[in-house]
Amino acid sequence: MELLQEVARVTKELRTEVARRIVGQEEVVEGLLLALLANGHALLVGVPGLAKTLLVGTLAEVMDLQFSRVQFTPDLMPTDITGTEVMEEDPATGRRSFRFVRGPVFANVVLADEINRTPPKTQAALLQAMQERTVTAGGETMTLPRPFFVLATQNPIEQEGTYPLPEAQLDRFMFELRIGYPSREEEVAVAMRTTGADTPQVRRVISGERLIDFQGLVRRIPVATSVAALAVRLVRATRPGTDEAPPFTRKYVAWGAGPRASQYLVLGAKARAALRGDPVPHDDDVRAVAPLVLAHRVVPGFEAEADGISSLDVIKHLLEESEKWN
Repeated sequence: MELLQEVARVTKELRTEVARRIVGQEEVVEGLLLALLANGHALLVGVPGLAKTLLVGTLAEVMDLQFSRVQFTPDLMPTDITGTEVMEEDPATGRRSFRFVRGPVFANVVLADEINRTPPKTQAALLQAMQERTVTAGGETMTLPRPFFVLATQNPIEQEGTYPLPEAQLDRFMFELRIGYPSREEEVAVAMRTTGADTPQVRRVISGERLIDFQGLVRRIPVATSVAALAVRLVRATRPGTDEAPPFTRKYVAWGAGPRASQYLVLGAKARAALRGDPVPHDDDVRAVAPLVLAHRVVPGFEAEADGISSLDVIKHLLEESEKWN
């Protein structure tokens, strides 16, 4: 219980420090904190200029984590992310040998900036790192530092020069966080804050080692069978062609979410409970994180496109239906 209270206190301080540089975006900041507590990766989706990169960099700074940024471009190669072997010659003996030069993925927080502006071949270079927290090169498997997070930004796929992320890549992200335009008041505050001579400074609130302790605590939080059952039922309701799919899903969904979504719903509910110092997650916690977990895992079909139904509309409908479930 003491550690739970510390989680609630520290995350409150983290929000305060991030707010020194980032105006608004409270829900996005909360989503990032939930992903970090649950040891998951997050995908931030929004048009350019919404401070996605600044937000991730600031969060890494206040958590005292090693941060690296990879700008994804069409000519980026997989070795530009994971690293490459170079040949070196010993001046004394003249012997030549290969040495592996580690890439930017060897950091605690890796910002994959504009991840969908590079072809799928390069995007796939992150798959092993995101799932197994390792990198294999030259026949050797190397462990990445802990904690390890990939926080990627993505421009809307309708924009020029973008490549849709493959479903296997999307499924590695615990959350998809959608960033919208700021309100009028927030945009005025942004204009005032970013056009002055001073850059707001932030202080370090937590170390990487303590964050690992928090992640272990989230894993140890007990969850009621009924809460886990709600998470599983929500996920199974997104799969068309099954007996558990409602008519709305069968009509509008082409592909539903996989088993990893059930795991992330439970983990997200646990992290949300820890965020407020609660030792037990509830049904409302599952429903609160459901749009973040499911939005990028539910693929609308042709009828959905014709009727203007998005994946978020499907999830909203299922959440409304879930209130009637026993």
